[in-house]
Amino acid sequence: MIKRTLFSVLSVVLSPLAIAAEITPARLLASYWVNSSAGLDISGLSFCSGGLLAVSDKNSEEIYTLEFRDGSADLESHLRLSGLGIPEQDEPVSAWEGFKELFRPAEDLDFEGVTCSDGQVYLVSEHYNRIAIVDNEGNARWQEHSWSALARSHGFLQKTNASSEGLVKADDTFWVAMEREPRGLLRLNADGGASTLTLPQVDGLDFAGRSEDLAGLDYYDGALFTLERNAHAVCRRALPSLEAEWCLDYRSLEESPERVYEETRYGKGEGLAVGEQGIFVVLDNNNVGRAQAPDDKRALLLHLAMPEEAVNKQYKQ
Repeated sequence: MIKRTLFSVLSVVLSPLAIAAEITPARLLASYWVNSSAGLDISGLSFCSGGLLAVSDKNSEEIYTLEFRDGSADLESHLRLSGLGIPEQDEPVSAWEGFKELFRPAEDLDFEGVTCSDGQVYLVSEHYNRIAIVDNEGNARWQEHSWSALARSHGFLQKTNASSEGLVKADDTFWVAMEREPRGLLRLNADGGASTLTLPQVDGLDFAGRSEDLAGLDYYDGALFTLERNAHAVCRRALPSLEAEWCLDYRSLEESPERVYEETRYGKGEGLAVGEQGIFVVLDNNNVGRAQAPDDKRALLLHLAMPEEAVNKQYKQ
C-alpha cells in the first residue's frame, strides 16, 4: 500500500503535466485606440476569411469588422442581423438572481463571443446562454442546443452577467468560456452533447485578489487559447488535457500610463483572436475614459507577438 501510494505521488510529480507553464512578459507589436468604438464595449474578436470580426455587448443588432489603415484601427459595420428573436428564458438559480433579471431588457442579447467556421458566423449570448448562427447575409437563428441546466447542476452559471463569456468553434466542437465564480469551460458537440470542465491551475498567474475568470477563447495550431482577464494573461492550453503550455502576461502594457483607463476595474481584456499574425486582445472599457484623456472612451486593441520559443517549436496535435 505504501509503495503504491509513493509510486502515485512520484508519477504526478514527475509527469510532464506537473511541469509549471512558463509565464513570459508579452511583447507588443502594436496598439490601437479603436475609432468609432466609444460606448459599444467591444466584447469579442475572431478571424474570419482573413478579416477580424468584433461584437459589442451593447448592440445586439450588428457584427463589426476591424479595418487597419495608416496605423489606426477603424470599427466598421460588417453585417446587420435579421430574424433573431428572443429565445426562451432559463429559470433563475435563485430569487435574488431572478429579481436582478427583472431589470434586464429582454432584447439585450449581450453578445460576448464570436467565432467563424465554414462560411458562417456564430455568436454567444451571455444573457441567454445560447449560440446564434448567422449566414453571410446577416440572417440569424438560434441554435437549438442549450446548456444552462447542465452547467448549473455542475455549479457553473450561478451569477447574472457572469456566465457565457467567450466562444470558439474548433472542427465540429464548440467551446464556451463560463466567466467566473466559478470559471470553467463548456464543450458542446455537434449533436448537442455537452460537458463541463475545470481549467487546470497555472502556477504564477496573479489575479490580484480578483475573481479567477475566463473572458475569451480561440483555437489555433491544435491548441485552445484562453484569455484570463483578471490575470492580464493569454495562455496556450493543450487539448484534451487543458494544461497550459505557456502564458503571456500583458499587465504592464494594459496598465502603462499611456493606455490605462481612469477606472481600472474596467478596461479589461474581453475579446481574443489568435492567428499567424499573432495575438489580438481587445479591452472592454465599459465606456470609461482613459486616464490621460478622460473624454476618449474608445476601446483599446493590443497586438501581441507569440513567444519567441513558441514560433519554431512543434507541438503535438
